[in-house]
Amino acid sequence: MERLFAGSLSKGTGLAFGFIILLAFVYASMAYGATPISWSDVYHSFTQYDGTSNEQIIVQTSRVPRAFTAAAIGASLAMAGSLIQGLTRNPLADPNILGINFGASFMIVLCSTVFSVSSLPVLTGVSFAGAAIAAVAVYLMGSLGRDGLTPLKIILAGAALSALFSSFTQGMLVLNEEGLSEVMFWLTGSVAGRSIEMLKAVLPIMAVGWIAALWIARHMNVLTMGEDAAQGLGQRTIFVKLAAGLIIIALAGGSVAIAGPVGFIGLIVPTIARLFSGNDYRWIIPYSAVIGAILVLAADIAARFVIRPEELPVGIMTAIIGIPAFIAIARKGIVKK
Repeated sequence: MERLFAGSLSKGTGLAFGFIILLAFVYASMAYGATPISWSDVYHSFTQYDGTSNEQIIVQTSRVPRAFTAAAIGASLAMAGSLIQGLTRNPLADPNILGINFGASFMIVLCSTVFSVSSLPVLTGVSFAGAAIAAVAVYLMGSLGRDGLTPLKIILAGAALSALFSSFTQGMLVLNEEGLSEVMFWLTGSVAGRSIEMLKAVLPIMAVGWIAALWIARHMNVLTMGEDAAQGLGQRTIFVKLAAGLIIIALAGGSVAIAGPVGFIGLIVPTIARLFSGNDYRWIIPYSAVIGAILVLAADIAARFVIRPEELPVGIMTAIIGIPAFIAIARKGIVKK
């Protein structure tokens, strides 16, 4: 009992330290960019706002929404990735690789370019619909055959569906060159230019997803023991899988609706989180949320300086970080038939 308490205290301390680092990155995101702003000006923009100060106006109208958006989508994608990896028992699974983000992106491009839809609430709704369609399709495709759903088959199904949705998306953009200029920067994954109103539109759904993910964590611990063992312990595995699937759709769909398909966060962050939390999902999920938010904030800050005075989309920076990590995880031979 004492050892268990000491372990929980240590993990709690680590999580609190991570949260402090997260706050520092949020603050740094408000200070650094094309227009350097002192940390004191950032602080005064909250405590002594001066409407005649260009620096404080930039902080409140541009940097604050951008920082909070980056933190929100980082936390959401990381939590979604940890749940997907728990459901599939596959450390290579994430919303991007399984086609969920691509499905949401396809639906948004379809509505915005073909049907000229620009309403954020409508695009948010179709983003969730696209994520749900992709998730169901991957599950059904990965379940084909006598051996049922396996880690390898779900990765192959996700890769195939990602390629399909990506091809459809590119095809629509080729046929509609005007739509190409409107959505191309969004398709690479970006938090630049996002307003606080855009974040408010999806934040309630994300918040419900965060709370639900923390609630389902203890059930994920049982489910990862194997379906037969979980059923033997009295768990209603179908309900747990369905609930986890809905949470994943809410988190991934909301992230894509506001920032586009930011890749690899859901892949690499849960792996990092396990280094601190072990295999207990009651700790993996909150650790993933904090680390995911930090990673997207760090990537967004770095993206502002790589090709100054221009900026890279944050999705490119996360890919630069994520591709080597993906290769390293795959080389361990974790994916099993």
